[in-house]
Amino acid sequence: MSTLIKNGRIITAEQDYRADIYIEKDLITTIGSNLNMHADSVIDAKGKYVIPGGIDVHTHLDMPFGGTTSCDDFETGTRAAAFGGTTCIVDFATQSKGSRMRNALDIWWKKAEGKATIDYGLHMIVTDLPEAHLEDMSDMVREGVTSFKLFMAYPNVLMADDATIFRAMRHTAKTGALVCMHAENGSVIDLIVQQALAEGKTAPIFHALTRPTTAEAEAVNRSIALAEMAGAPVYIVHLSCNDALEKVAEARDKGLPVYAETCPQYLFLSLDDMNKPGFEDAKVVFTPPLREKWNHEKLWSGLKKNTLQVVSTDHCPFCFKEQKELGKNNFTKIPNGGPGIEHRLQLMFDGGVRQGRISLNRWVELTSTTPAKMFGLYPRKGTIAVGSDADIVIWDPEKDYTISVKTHHMAVDYSMFEGRKVKGNIDTVFSRGEKIIQNDRFLSKAGRGNFVKRDTYAGAWK
Repeated sequence: MSTLIKNGRIITAEQDYRADIYIEKDLITTIGSNLNMHADSVIDAKGKYVIPGGIDVHTHLDMPFGGTTSCDDFETGTRAAAFGGTTCIVDFATQSKGSRMRNALDIWWKKAEGKATIDYGLHMIVTDLPEAHLEDMSDMVREGVTSFKLFMAYPNVLMADDATIFRAMRHTAKTGALVCMHAENGSVIDLIVQQALAEGKTAPIFHALTRPTTAEAEAVNRSIALAEMAGAPVYIVHLSCNDALEKVAEARDKGLPVYAETCPQYLFLSLDDMNKPGFEDAKVVFTPPLREKWNHEKLWSGLKKNTLQVVSTDHCPFCFKEQKELGKNNFTKIPNGGPGIEHRLQLMFDGGVRQGRISLNRWVELTSTTPAKMFGLYPRKGTIAVGSDADIVIWDPEKDYTISVKTHHMAVDYSMFEGRKVKGNIDTVFSRGEKIIQNDRFLSKAGRGNFVKRDTYAGAWK
């Protein structure tokens, strides 16, 4: 199968030019002006942008949490991602305490088997790391699972102590892999939470008010110090506030290999959005929580200055009915997480590019190219180049779209951005040369997505 995309404006992280693209089977084989080549399918992209498919490196599909499971599995979640212009995700496999990482990897492969619509990689969440299990990390790297997440939050569930984090970092310094840190001071937060409950403060907003920005900033600073001692890079996930951003900026100014992502919810939502009647605020209970609105422009500045390198979603959806409602009388029982896998590119284009906060090139860099580089997918993915996978999105910059539960493809019963009008949306989506979405129709099938063995962080940046 061959496809010729003509007359498009190609946008990559570095370039902006007009050319035609020839796709043969699953690869881009030719890029040039006025290509005159036989193709099974010819698409006219005049007036549209042609960009590399989005890469979301922070998703939680079919993930057990808080006595329930995130409501998007690998079928619904990856299909929704594709409808948003994302053609590859990196999800998190979770090691159960007392088990080996191999068990978690096998479980997540089975979760994705026969379901994934687009290609996917896996990180490994490490919850148990005695000295004898360090070789398991090396085994994961050989399997193409080249990044490991550790938590400073959720005591007695996911939280790792500093020695465990340091042990993991010291090992990744040897293997070239990358540690991803959920940075919040979980022990202190736990005390603040218990005090709030004792005072009868049980409403959803107290989830946010009991997780101060200083608790995030302290943990970010500590994770950076541990990484520096270990001689390893560190990647801070879902950074939410200026206090934490300043710690990353200080470290990067010192020349340390410190990186961080943020998410659309921290750029477009704030504590001002937690003022709904009844229990509605549970829809925006996730961790870290929403912050005061003034943090928005600080984070946008961080994206512009490259203090923040990636925008991901932390997509971890739980339905309002029956799942979020588990915490109706106690905010600590609300499953933490929100839906976002479908709307990252739209929000960043409308709120970033169109508002003059970031350039077109930076939009692609934040949502595709740098995620690919950070997590060992580049140049196979994350760019438009001869020899790269034909993961391509034809983007209509003038297309109006309203974000709503009525039209989204996620399996969750609400939208965090309900009713928000954006300009700019997908026209056509290719995954490895196969046209999987066109004219708002899904043209493919579950199970066609492949597991992608990723290079190491060190290998990707050679």
